[in-house]
Amino acid sequence: MAGCCGGGSNFDGMNKSYKRILWWVIAINGAMFLIEMGAGIGAQSQALQADALDFLGDTLTYGLSLWVIGKSLTLRSNVALFKGYSLLLMALWVFGSTLYRFIVLNSPDAFTMGGIALLAFTANASSALLLMRYKEGDANVRSVWLCSRNDAIGNLVILLAASSVWYSKSALPDLIVAFILASLFLSSAWQIIQQAKKEKIASANIAKN
Repeated sequence: MAGCCGGGSNFDGMNKSYKRILWWVIAINGAMFLIEMGAGIGAQSQALQADALDFLGDTLTYGLSLWVIGKSLTLRSNVALFKGYSLLLMALWVFGSTLYRFIVLNSPDAFTMGGIALLAFTANASSALLLMRYKEGDANVRSVWLCSRNDAIGNLVILLAASSVWYSKSALPDLIVAFILASLFLSSAWQIIQQAKKEKIASANIAKN
């Protein structure tokens, strides 16, 4: 697919269809943050709360992605770096809070976990499908696709955890999933940061020439 359609690594989001899709994805993520955080607190599920924070982070960073479309490569790469480091901080927070919860070990509500995880998976899978044709763009565009894809995978893992919590009557599966989600955040952060750094170098070289 041609770069103007979102298929090339140089695609920077300058496409009306992409911008419209991004607005839909931002709305979906913002709504899911409110729903999942409320359910996570009510169900005492660390995995749901971690995933809700991811929805909030995605809402904010996708807004940044929309704002930098059409801006210079340097600015786009700087914003991508910001998103990468934000994901890194989120992963560290989830690791830390999960360790704290490991000491408390309150067993979450498995039925609430499963129902909300299914809703979250539907939201993230829909976002990922909408963004699929633009998954090979620059660091800014690619970060949106990576986050939506990884979030959908994370929701499936939470569904498995909910079944395990129900079967074992233990909070341990919930905490394990929170660690897995944090690892996904770390993986996405690494990919985004590395691509953004390469684009910053390329932008600097273009400026010199």
